[in-house]
Amino acid sequence: MESRNLREMLAEAKDTSELMVDLAYAALFFNDTDMADEVEELEQKITELVHAMRTLCIIAVRNPREGEAMSAVLQVISAVEGIGNDAVDIAHIITRQLGIPRQLVLDLMEAEEIAHRVEVHAGSHFANRTLSSFELPVVTGMRVMAIRRGRQWVVDPGGDDILNPGDVLFLRGSPDGITRLRELAGAPSWSPPHVEETTALTDLDRAVDTIVEMKNLSEVAVGLAYSALVFRDRSLAAEVRHLEDRLDEMKIRLELWVLRAARDDVDPKPLRGLLHLAAAAEDLGDQAQQMVWLVEKQSDLHPVLHVALGDTDDVVVRMPMAADAPAADKSLDELDLPIEPGFNVLAIERDGRYLYRPRRHVVLRVDDTILASGPEEGTEALAEMFGWRLVESEEGDDRLEPIHP
Repeated sequence: MESRNLREMLAEAKDTSELMVDLAYAALFFNDTDMADEVEELEQKITELVHAMRTLCIIAVRNPREGEAMSAVLQVISAVEGIGNDAVDIAHIITRQLGIPRQLVLDLMEAEEIAHRVEVHAGSHFANRTLSSFELPVVTGMRVMAIRRGRQWVVDPGGDDILNPGDVLFLRGSPDGITRLRELAGAPSWSPPHVEETTALTDLDRAVDTIVEMKNLSEVAVGLAYSALVFRDRSLAAEVRHLEDRLDEMKIRLELWVLRAARDDVDPKPLRGLLHLAAAAEDLGDQAQQMVWLVEKQSDLHPVLHVALGDTDDVVVRMPMAADAPAADKSLDELDLPIEPGFNVLAIERDGRYLYRPRRHVVLRVDDTILASGPEEGTEALAEMFGWRLVESEEGDDRLEPIHP
């Protein structure tokens, strides 16, 4: 492995672990063994990064006083490794053919963020142009996780990668951006799968609904955990612990419903996949809690954590709502933040409490503060929507100045 500093490796390990989770869920959605295999191959990359980072941490400690701060770094490294392992466990549902109910795939289509794939057609806007030419996270609210080129994979592609006709793009983001995305790729229109609704709610339906909520909450928990570390925010850390408790309770309920469903005329094989997925989602919450424990205990956090976790592909921002801001008194649906400027709201801080993964009908108020993740290039546009001008200080840090003082 090439010689790099701890900050660079920690940022890469975080991005890689999150990519693995995205690919694992996408493999589940598309029943794609190639994507699931790619997750397992990325595990080797995480293993190498973790080994190198732990070695650097040990070498860097020169006296006992530095030991506690570096111990915090090691704990975050361990959590990142655990997130990658959970992604592999999710991928095993496909590679080991554990099976999942069809209802789960259909329910995943209703999520705030979904996986999608599209082929680049000759003569389309995408064909023979670089990925950076389109700023997809800003234009469509979706980001490219991987490109399949024949039997080759380009995982976590960069802006300089050229899109060729025949490439298959695997993306994650807002379902509202799918129409525009397929237009750019020259792909035919697409309609999500659907199933006829029934009035009878079965135990299997309850189990599937629970696992979808567990998936969403586990992803929010990990996002809030990174935010808590970046901002050293104990209230965010408390929210992560609350989410972890909820995931534990939901896993217990799901196990009961799966066992009940097994009494009915239901194929037991997909039920095994549900249990496997629930265990992975619950463990993602455990890894998030492991990270925020450092904030709750007010441990001496090493500066590298703040820098590295804020230096990843997606940035996490804390954005207050200024008076007379364009976004004030508008719902998240009206603002359409996932499309432009490309941000997803992790939580809203309101009256001293957090509303995590808010629904699109939620109306933002003056004095609300949002925690959101998205592309760095969309931060300026987001700030303007919330009534601020983004100004870079002499120290290189961005600060907010009111547009209307």
